[in-house]
Amino acid sequence: MRAMAVTRPDAHRVEPIELGTPAPGVSEILVRVMACGVCRTDLHVVDGELTGAPMPIVPGHEIVGRVERCGAGVTAFEPGARVGIPWLGWSCGECEFCLAGRENLCRRARYTGYQINGGYAEYAVADARFCFSLPATYDDTHAAPLLCAGLIGYRAYRMAGPGPRLGVYGFGAAAHVIAQVAVHQGREVYAFVSPGDDQAMRFARDVGARWAGPSNEPPPVPLDCAIIFAPVGRLVPEALLRTKPGGVVVCAGIHMSDIPSFPYRLLWEERVVRSVANLTRRDAEEFLSLAGDLPLRTHIQTYPLAEANQALDDLRAGRISGAAVLVP
Repeated sequence: MRAMAVTRPDAHRVEPIELGTPAPGVSEILVRVMACGVCRTDLHVVDGELTGAPMPIVPGHEIVGRVERCGAGVTAFEPGARVGIPWLGWSCGECEFCLAGRENLCRRARYTGYQINGGYAEYAVADARFCFSLPATYDDTHAAPLLCAGLIGYRAYRMAGPGPRLGVYGFGAAAHVIAQVAVHQGREVYAFVSPGDDQAMRFARDVGARWAGPSNEPPPVPLDCAIIFAPVGRLVPEALLRTKPGGVVVCAGIHMSDIPSFPYRLLWEERVVRSVANLTRRDAEEFLSLAGDLPLRTHIQTYPLAEANQALDDLRAGRISGAAVLVP
């Protein structure tokens, strides 16, 4: 099968390779990939910021596909079913975190497109217990961003708390999905973008943001909470400065540049800074059910599989409004 893979950790790109079509194990399914979203986490893998991946590794963890074959122990899906394969590819089910419903923190967990070959390929194998049916209201390409931008974004959104005024830093794939959820639930969204990025400001307003402006400027009102999707550490004190007493700032990325020192007064008055790590299957079930009920519009830009490097370059350079999606 054709695939685009990271072949060395310092390559900063993926290379076309030929792999044998994988066979599913007892609890696994073989999936023909119909679409795969391009996530910023893929960039962290490709650019060597997430270390320890086996080489070669096929990135991609926003996979939409059709089941080709099922392992002997699979009962949840049948050949022909449409499934989504997310970032969390496996957890042990036995450790203190798994037993407490926090499988996202499992020390032995394995991740799609990082330790398990992902969706930058014609086929992928996945543990059926960590795959999900997708709402029929989304076609393959528009469903792909739901599987990380949506799922991780949703976990960050829940962790931010219920305050009516939500700030979002970094208005890309995850932010444009979660902003729509927030607006539907009656909240005000304040979008922060790179200074001078007028296109991102327009995009944020188009999906319902009450206000959009540069990340180094204050919003018109204090925020109850904020989510930082951009992997930029200096935004943490910036977001704290904009939140009310008792506010929550959530760092939603798997990788972030160093957070600079900041005065204690920004954290005082019971403000909270917290990170979000990975996702749980419960997050996926809740969010995909919600996405099936809401008229979410995922904005996408599609690329052939062979143009994966162009998609990664466009994402790296901030040239994409919404999400990039590869189509084998």
